[in-house]
Amino acid sequence: GCQGAQGRFAYKLFHDLFTNYSSALRPVEDTDRALNVTLQVTLSQIIDMDERNQVLTSYLWVRQAWLDAHLTWDKDAYDGIDSIRVPSSYVWLPDIILYNNADDHFSSSMETNVVLRSDGHITWDSPAITKSSCKVDVSYFPFDGQRCRLTFGSWTYNGNQIDLRNRLDSGDLTDFVENVEWEVLGMPATRNVITYGCCSEPYPDVTYTLLLRRRASFYIFNLLLPCIMVSFLAPLGFYLPADSGEKVSLGVTVLLALTVFQLLVAESMPPSESVPLIGKYYIATMTMITASTALTIFIMNVHHCGPGAWPVPPWARQLILHHMARLCCVYEVGESCKSPQRALGRRVGRGDTMGLGESPGEGKAGAEVGGCPRDRCMCHHNSLLRNVNYITGCFRRHRAAQRRTGEWKKVAKVMDRFFMWVFFLMVFLMSALVLSKAA
Repeated sequence: GCQGAQGRFAYKLFHDLFTNYSSALRPVEDTDRALNVTLQVTLSQIIDMDERNQVLTSYLWVRQAWLDAHLTWDKDAYDGIDSIRVPSSYVWLPDIILYNNADDHFSSSMETNVVLRSDGHITWDSPAITKSSCKVDVSYFPFDGQRCRLTFGSWTYNGNQIDLRNRLDSGDLTDFVENVEWEVLGMPATRNVITYGCCSEPYPDVTYTLLLRRRASFYIFNLLLPCIMVSFLAPLGFYLPADSGEKVSLGVTVLLALTVFQLLVAESMPPSESVPLIGKYYIATMTMITASTALTIFIMNVHHCGPGAWPVPPWARQLILHHMARLCCVYEVGESCKSPQRALGRRVGRGDTMGLGESPGEGKAGAEVGGCPRDRCMCHHNSLLRNVNYITGCFRRHRAAQRRTGEWKKVAKVMDRFFMWVFFLMVFLMSALVLSKAA
């Protein structure tokens, strides 16, 4: 019976309140005084951060509270009813909107009920999925942080009509659902009073600054580490033997792989002038690989110098074959093997010459054996000497050409090892520089 009586009183209260009430006018007794409206925003979830279009999609709970001077009653006259809940379309609502709204349809908050109290205070809690514009700075991607602002204010009422204030110094993050990509560091709130160029009256607003930091683990394991590992493959192209024919192919393959990674990053980034940190790393690595491929082609040209090549200059022999070879730990057995060969060749040539020098005795013996006349044997001896000298000259020229070719091959090998360690050091320094900037 009591509940039935309270229900009748609630119906009577609702009828008495809204019989002569109009939701079109600002509910104040003195029109010259501003109506105080307090705002509180609770961040429930970050749905999406579109870096390319610079749009933040978030799920918010917006609470607005104000005093309606025309909706007050004596609770004792209505069986102690202190508050009722009515649809929000029945009462006057402040036109508080999101200034930096980026939604195509400009969808407002959900039309939920409002809570009316006997002293005229109205509380309106409404959930809203908002799309707000956010200036994205990707200079340190994927180790970046963003500051996205949510600015709320009245669209038509100026500061002399509605005084908008923030209830708390920051947004409420109690019911926030953790995002897999972004970590929320805070949501401070500030009240601003701005005079726009269109109007002379001040317009107050409340701005919530959402401090975000990207969780970089996904991008480290999918974009950065593969790039670092591929980059360390590029200097190994100098370690490949020049006769394998795969030195240039390795550099071109690594360059194509890095191009694919760079395209993946470029698809998700806004087309701005600021290049992200990982993009700078890709560009530096691609430049290094391009330089290594060009040096590989030059070194292969040095390696394949033919027999007609010029001898190695004395400065190159001193610098590369002695100092740089010792520095890069390149030891060849070519020179130590060539000296015995040259000594053997000299001994063989000297023996042949001495054998040919004994031609009178040999001719005499031949003459004695064959019964050949002495003059005729001397003619054969001179012809044989000319042929042997020709063969010896050809052999010496061939040996000299082989010696020059071997020296150029060693020059190419020393340069390969030297540039391999140089580019290994460059890759290590670039990777350390990227990680230090991220820290």
